[in-house]
Amino acid sequence: MRIWDIEPSQMCSQHLLGEHRELHGCWNIIFYGKKGYSNHPETKRWVGKLPALKKRHDLLAEEMNRRSGNPHKTMLPTGTTGIDIQTTYINTIPQQVQLLKTKGCTCCGNNKSII
Repeated sequence: MRIWDIEPSQMCSQHLLGEHRELHGCWNIIFYGKKGYSNHPETKRWVGKLPALKKRHDLLAEEMNRRSGNPHKTMLPTGTTGIDIQTTYINTIPQQVQLLKTKGCTCCGNNKSII
C-alpha cells in the first residue's frame, strides 16, 4: 500500500490510478473500521487525518479528470473529523521522487517508459 505525497501531475497514469485505488482501500479501513491493512504503516499515518486524505483524493481525481476528460465517479464523504494536512511521512518527498524514478515509468520527469 502506498499513498504518495508528490504532486499527482508528476505521476504516470499507472501510479496515479494505483494510488487512487489504494487510497480508497485506506479510506475504507479508517472510515468504516475495516480490518484489512489496518496495521500497515501507510494506513496508520492517515488515522485522525481523514480530511487530509480526502484532499489527497480530490487532487488525484482532478488529475485523472484532466488526463482522461471523463468525470471521476468515486467520491468520498465530506464532513469528516481530524487534521486536514498530512505531516507524517514514511519517506520524505525527495525520497519518494527518487523511489518513483527507479520504477521504470515516466513519473517525476523520468524518460523511461514501461513497455
